[in-house]
Amino acid sequence: MNKKINLYLLTGFLGSGKTTFLTNILNDLSKEKVGVIMNEFGRISIDGEIIKKEGMELVEINRGSIFCSCLKLNFVQAMIEMTERDLKYLFVESSGLADPSNIGEILEAVKYSKGDVYEYKGAICIVDGVNFLDQLEDLETVERQIKHCHLVVISKVDLINEDTLVKIIEKIKEINPIVPIETSIFGKLDYDFLKEDLMKYKWAEAESSTNTPETKPKTLMLTYEDEVKKEDLIKFIDSIKNDCYRLKGFFKLEDGWNQVDVVGKKIDFKLTEKKERISELVIISKIGPQIIRPIVNSWNSIFEKEMRLR
Repeated sequence: MNKKINLYLLTGFLGSGKTTFLTNILNDLSKEKVGVIMNEFGRISIDGEIIKKEGMELVEINRGSIFCSCLKLNFVQAMIEMTERDLKYLFVESSGLADPSNIGEILEAVKYSKGDVYEYKGAICIVDGVNFLDQLEDLETVERQIKHCHLVVISKVDLINEDTLVKIIEKIKEINPIVPIETSIFGKLDYDFLKEDLMKYKWAEAESSTNTPETKPKTLMLTYEDEVKKEDLIKFIDSIKNDCYRLKGFFKLEDGWNQVDVVGKKIDFKLTEKKERISELVIISKIGPQIIRPIVNSWNSIFEKEMRLR
């Protein structure tokens, strides 16, 4: 009999550092046959472009959460397809807005269709050290991700003080008192967890996900065909970011193509070798379609040429 595929679920709110963490794991496992299922709310996958490597098996599931009824069957089908690719590991990076409470139901559906082909090794939740305490007050999804994980990794600990770290750990323990907690800078971690039975830290039974078609946030794609000045793009982003869960994409600036990443109030630019025909920015709205008018008005007040918003 073939060995089972080691299955890990990677959760964590938008901008917590899941993709950075996953990139490091993939580099560490470069000699192994690894597959990735990447889930994003946008129409296109920004993070999928970042992690693509030669020989890696990658399936992207966009436009919603893989735990929502709208995409649940797509997720099951993707996991079934991955069983045909002779993998040792499969990592599933869920959207930052994903509530994984019903992962047990999905695994049962795969088992029913394909047999006992996966060994679920657990869910790893990346907690944003900078923004977690604010996120926890406003979003049930953040609490659900911790409740249903088997390892917590607190990211960006170099950007917070010791008192904040203690408060974060206390809050995590209130939600999930038995989960082990690690800290990380730039997604770096000792990968001993790959040899450990994380499932012994299971705290909560499966339950219905809060991800439904009704709760799905409004996601928009802004595209633009010309180069822009960084200072103008920052001005535009500053004008709308308070009404957004997340903005990310690729833009052509004066110094070349940049990966743009906005989490909370922080705007990051990173030069990339990626060559695009057009600039693209995914916008995940906190206020639904009401964000469209502010986006259009702000853009038109800063830039001479029109963008496309869909």
